[in-house]
Amino acid sequence: MMTTKHLSIERVCYVSRKSLREVLEILDAGVGHPNMNELWQKLFNASTVSEVDEIMLSAVGSSGLIEFLRFDHGGIVHKGGSKSAPVNVRLVVGNPSIMRRMVEHVPDAGSYAPVTILIDERPDGTHISYDRMASFLQTYSNEEALKVARDLDAKVEKLLATAAK
Repeated sequence: MMTTKHLSIERVCYVSRKSLREVLEILDAGVGHPNMNELWQKLFNASTVSEVDEIMLSAVGSSGLIEFLRFDHGGIVHKGGSKSAPVNVRLVVGNPSIMRRMVEHVPDAGSYAPVTILIDERPDGTHISYDRMASFLQTYSNEEALKVARDLDAKVEKLLATAAK
């Protein structure tokens, strides 16, 4: 059996006069940068939800989030000699404790968390984009998951607004 869901995604985009480097510095300051191998080992060895939450509290930055991965898309695009292509960086950020609270109610939420922040330089400034988690989960009509998603969206958007100022 196969099912299909239609998603309508809301993308938030801040445009800053700061350089991409400056924006990345602010984002870096707001998210935790734990040793991921150590973090995963601690999380998988935890036996309770409260232990997972405690581990995450010690790993997150001021935003309540950590950086899982960073992709330098621009570094790849420019290898083809395309000097006009923008510098483009994708950050994958989140918090396993937040993800758990969404997935408990909507298992498909695991497809959307952690989330992506896309930063790129354009002629009008540095664009900082984010696809709202609540928009991914809206179609599932689960208020508990949506509440967690909206809280996550608020955390991410506060971080982006700070970086864009």
